[in-house]
Order: sequence, then C-alpha cells, then structure tokens
Amino acid sequence: MGKALVIDVAKCTGCYCCQIACKDEHAENDWSPYAKPQPDTGHFWLKINEIERGTTPKVKVTYIPYLCMHCDNPPCIQACPIRAITKRPDGIVLINPDKCDGCRALESGPKCIKACPYNVIYFNEQLKIAQKCTLCAHILDGVDPLVKVPRCVEVCPHNAIIFGEYGDLKGLIEKAEVLKPEANTQPRVYYLNLPKPFIAGEVYDPELDEVIEGAKVTATDLTSGKTYYTETDEFGDFWLQNLEKDHTYKLTVEKDGYITWTLDEIKVEKDVNLGEITLLKKK
Repeated sequence: MGKALVIDVAKCTGCYCCQIACKDEHAENDWSPYAKPQPDTGHFWLKINEIERGTTPKVKVTYIPYLCMHCDNPPCIQACPIRAITKRPDGIVLINPDKCDGCRALESGPKCIKACPYNVIYFNEQLKIAQKCTLCAHILDGVDPLVKVPRCVEVCPHNAIIFGEYGDLKGLIEKAEVLKPEANTQPRVYYLNLPKPFIAGEVYDPELDEVIEGAKVTATDLTSGKTYYTETDEFGDFWLQNLEKDHTYKLTVEKDGYITWTLDEIKVEKDVNLGEITLLKKK
C-alpha cells in the first residue's frame, strides 16, 4: 500500500522544528536525482500554517504542518507536458530535476504549479525548475544509514508527525481526515484533530459586578439534535468546542438562583465569541 503520513494537529505546538529541519536538509544540498537544492528563501516544502481563530479576547491559534500530499490521483502528473513528474510504487510523488524544464515556453510558468490544489509546488527561479517536498526519498532509499524517516518526522518533539506503511497506520487513518477532499486527489497525508468551530463567551452578574463560575452552558445542534455541555471557569469564561461548521445551535446558560439565558438560533459558520452574557438573579 506504500507510505503515508498522519499528522495530529492537537499535538503540534508550532515549534517550527519540522520546517527548519526541511530547510536544513534541502537548502544548498543537491540530492539528485531526487531534488536539486532548495532556495534559502521563498520555498517551504514543509511549512507551518498558523490559523488564528475567534476574536479578542477569545482567541486560539492552531498550527497545521503543510506539505505535498503525495496524492494517489495527482493532478500535477496529469498537467506535466514532458512527464517529469512520477509516482513511485511506495506512493511518493517526485519531480525529476534533470527532466523538468519549468515549462519554459509558458509565460505563466509550470503547469504543475497551477494544477496543484494545495499550492505546494514552487518555482526555482535560479534553476528554472519546479520543486516540492520529496518526503526525503533520498533518506528512505538509504543515503543516510543512520536515519530511516523524513527529517520532519525525525525532529518533531511531540510525535505529531507519524510516518510509516499505510497498512501499519490504517487504524489512525480511519480516524483522520484529508485536506480539500472535494479535489478528489486521494492524498497520502492524513490529519487528526483538524480544528472545528467553537462558541465562547463570559457569564457575568451585573448586580454583584462579578463573573459567574460554574454556570452550565449547553449548545443544541438544531440539525442533528446533538448537545454539547461545558461550565464557566473561575473567570466566568466558557468554550464549547468541536462544533459542526455551518450548523445552527440553540444556546442556554443556567445557574441556580438565576434566570436562564437563551439564544434560540446561532449559525456557526466560523468561531463565535458571544462576549459578555448577563445573568439576572431570580426575584
């Protein structure tokens, strides 16, 4: 079944070790016939995408390692007019640096760059060739006998990037998702715990001029009927996480001695910060 990567976004802290290791391995190093040197700047064959979610002060940052997906149905191969891009039996997609001509006849640049829905193919202006992640195929093929995995996998301090045979990773893959499934490229890079929307806020007692700890907050999905629960913390804050995008929810906030606060419909297209919610005491 070939090689695969499983990336657990929940474990990624944004340390950038993987991105730096990729640069260290490929910048100024010629690993022909796998790849020519990566430029010092401009190319990120693996990069960390930082996603800022929510609004102040309810903000979270999610880090997503992003690289060539080594697709089983790769549009870059179909787009290449000289067949410089191939897929190995182990699933790794490579651009032959000696064969690629950068589609020099095209003012718009290499066709493969435009064909890739993930925007992970780069043009090397100096060498006039297209380049991308090779999944460190030179290492896998034994160039360095001391290392057996791609550099990004080797250096990750939290084991957020897992590499192996597809069959060995099947249990994780069945729980994972792929990016841009609508592109139907059949990626070999899978993601666990991709961020889902949240509803956040702060519950407040205006009479006491204090936040309310221990208030029960419930969101009911009006589409599926599923309910999500949490309680406010010592700062009066609550976070209802891992909600379904583009679903509509009914929200209630309850606390003994207070009038229940209700919001009948809230459309969750992205992360929602409701701000300060006032609870009034029962008379």
